[in-house]
Amino acid sequence: MSQMMQMYQQAGPAQFSAMIGQVAPYFASIAPQFVELRAGYAEVTFAKRREVLNHLGTVHAIALCNAAELAAGTMTDASIPKGCRWIPRGMTVEYLAKADGDIRAVADGSAIDWSQLGDVKVPVMAYVGDKPVFRAEITMYVSQA
Repeated sequence: MSQMMQMYQQAGPAQFSAMIGQVAPYFASIAPQFVELRAGYAEVTFAKRREVLNHLGTVHAIALCNAAELAAGTMTDASIPKGCRWIPRGMTVEYLAKADGDIRAVADGSAIDWSQLGDVKVPVMAYVGDKPVFRAEITMYVSQA
């Protein structure tokens, strides 16, 4: 079990959410709340509030990217084999609709072969309610530690 997964299980979602900003400070900018983290799946939410808005009053593109990277990264960490490490190598994003409410970002890696090394494409979708507002594909480079 990865150190990230151990932290999540020991602390629980609320405490882990508070701790993640200590591990990677930039993630604190969206004040994320973990709903679920397990091998092959992560779900993170954050509230629409002034700190994450753009000039149009909708959730800023980079806040959406931040949530996508957090969900994909923690899920990757929980999914890769023992003795491996990962780092994001790239991100492709698509904005589908105005992000005009609270955000729910879901990284679903259930279709990924986590035993492979090299570039792994991790899909992430973000929603306002049930409305898809953002799609990302994050390339994670997985290698032996």
